[in-house]
Amino acid sequence: MYTIERNAERTASAGRLLYDMFVNFPDQPAVWREISVITSALRNDSQDKQTQFLRGLFETLPGRVQCEMLLKATEQCFNTLERAEMLLLLLRRFPETVVQHGVGLGETLLDAESIEDQESPVNCFRKLFVCDVLPLIINNPDVRLPASLLYKYLNKAAEFYINYVTRSTQTESQYQGSQDSSDIMSPSKRSSQKYVIDGLTEKSSQITDPWERLFKILSVVGMRCEWQMDKGRRSFGDILHRMKDLCRYISNFDSDAHAKYKNQVVYSTMLVFFKNAFQYVSNIQPSLFQGPNAPNQAPLVLLEDVTNIYGDTDIDRNKHIHKKRKLAEGREKTMSSDDEDPSGKARSRHITVNKADLANSIEVLESFKLARESWELLYSLESLDKEFTRICLSWKTDTWLWLRIFLTDMIIYQGQYKKAISSLHHLAALQGSHSPQQITGQGSLESQRALIQLATCHFALGEYRQTCEKVLDLVCCISLPIQEGGKVQEEQPKVKSKFRKGSDLKLWPCTSRAIMPYCLHLLLACFKLRAFTDSRDDMALGHVVVLLQHEWPRGENLFLKAINKICQQGNFQYENFFNYVTNIDMLEEFAYLRTQEGGKIHLELLPNQAMLIKTSSPPMGLLQQEFIPVLQPSIQTADRYQVEKTLLIVCCVLSTCFTAHGFQQSVTQYLSFFFSICAYIAWQTMLFYYNIYFSFSHKLPVSMSFQFNNHY
Repeated sequence: MYTIERNAERTASAGRLLYDMFVNFPDQPAVWREISVITSALRNDSQDKQTQFLRGLFETLPGRVQCEMLLKATEQCFNTLERAEMLLLLLRRFPETVVQHGVGLGETLLDAESIEDQESPVNCFRKLFVCDVLPLIINNPDVRLPASLLYKYLNKAAEFYINYVTRSTQTESQYQGSQDSSDIMSPSKRSSQKYVIDGLTEKSSQITDPWERLFKILSVVGMRCEWQMDKGRRSFGDILHRMKDLCRYISNFDSDAHAKYKNQVVYSTMLVFFKNAFQYVSNIQPSLFQGPNAPNQAPLVLLEDVTNIYGDTDIDRNKHIHKKRKLAEGREKTMSSDDEDPSGKARSRHITVNKADLANSIEVLESFKLARESWELLYSLESLDKEFTRICLSWKTDTWLWLRIFLTDMIIYQGQYKKAISSLHHLAALQGSHSPQQITGQGSLESQRALIQLATCHFALGEYRQTCEKVLDLVCCISLPIQEGGKVQEEQPKVKSKFRKGSDLKLWPCTSRAIMPYCLHLLLACFKLRAFTDSRDDMALGHVVVLLQHEWPRGENLFLKAINKICQQGNFQYENFFNYVTNIDMLEEFAYLRTQEGGKIHLELLPNQAMLIKTSSPPMGLLQQEFIPVLQPSIQTADRYQVEKTLLIVCCVLSTCFTAHGFQQSVTQYLSFFFSICAYIAWQTMLFYYNIYFSFSHKLPVSMSFQFNNHY
């Protein structure tokens, strides 16, 4: 009869027959097979017609029978997970059973997690306990729990939710789907990702608003433990401020009250810390959590701000200040603001970031501030330090890559650079634990982050040799950005701040296009500190001149200081000059130094120039080898003005050779070479530079003048 009514989908009559069978034949296997089918439909997420009919059939049974049927069905389950799901179904339908079965079910799930030796707290047993069973227990006023058990459950919930939210895509073998861009700014909404926990269905694996759930559990546990709670919802900043106030007089309580409020401070501050630390890291490096579905945003790395390495005086970018300038005023200036210490240890640090690199920069920096202050509060008292350290050890937070990134940035912010270097080595060890496939993608990016932060830490410590070594290692790891069709890379917009530049921090895009200029700035900062000391170092000064060509004329003031240094010395030797210096304005300035107005500075800019001057007749090819590479790019690609300035440099340097001892007998040969170059441009230009040379050397032979006039 039951089968006939069931197949006919007559819910009421089939329900009455099922009730009669359950009461009169409770031990019959056929009856339990039918009950098993019905309870499976109750736990199933499917919405097909047959499943809905079975649910309606169960609803026709009296409540007492439903409860008894579910209890007996639970006893028939031998699989721990299936038994827990069945009992959870009972607790949800009949809240009065939570008092009797709730705590037992929770302990069963936690024991099963230990027996199964789950590697991660994000597993099916912990998920059922934290998300399904625990809210039923703590929200039922009839369930009496000791404070120690409540703290245990809060600890388990916090560990689960934090690991669930911060899970890396590297460990999600079943990760699928995509994430809406609006969720990127709210990491608590990562439930849209199709992440399946082993042992659960896809729907059961999804958790909406995990951070909201966690802080709700914190609030309920706090009320049950009689914490000093505030009514209404409060911001993270308000919570942290409240905990700071509580710490001021926590030592005045007796032992029981002290233990109670200690736990309140530890758990409240700890959750604020982890929430804001994750918020910070997920924004500066979203690929760590969203993987290939991350937004098209470059990761950011916290570095010492060396953008003021050129000095604090802005110049007009559209006008070259000097034209064969007189350096009297520049030579009277002394070293000033551009030599200040960039470490910024003696005052409060300030972090800048370009709006184009991080749209929600205000919120991200606020998260960094709250996380840092929470960390400092947790270590402000010995009792807090001890409890927080115990929790971190049990959670194995030293293996969390994302947390190590935050801690490193925080240590750099605090100016503890030696400690930051140790933290970066720890970060490198964590990267080494990943598989080769992971290292190929994200790992390579992380290695760049570690290298550049190591370089900036060594620089802040004054360890300039190690700084240069790390920069060179970094340059070997990254590829140069490709410039499109002659387009000049746009200068990054400056962030105007009321703080003094040069001793703060900046979130810098961790990309080749952005890191390469930063490396040049770092090298320039190292050489600059060495070049402008009281002791003489022409090699460092020459390196400074070479590096100043980048972003020219931004570093023109510093270049003037280098010229001033050379004038004070009276001579300058840098044999790689023509190999690396191609800026036409710099070349002109050095040529001007050889003139009477420029001070007649002795310059040795050619390899083995000192030996050449002593030689009676050096081969013609040597000078051609030095000057032709300098001249050809200008002649081929530059306008007449640039070519003329290049010829002026050649004229001045040749005059150095002409006036040296032993060069007089070959002067005709050198001048023929020089004027043949002039003739390549125009005869007017040739006449102009002939007069310039005559003013420099005052020793042009009359025969050479006749040859010149007759030829043209």
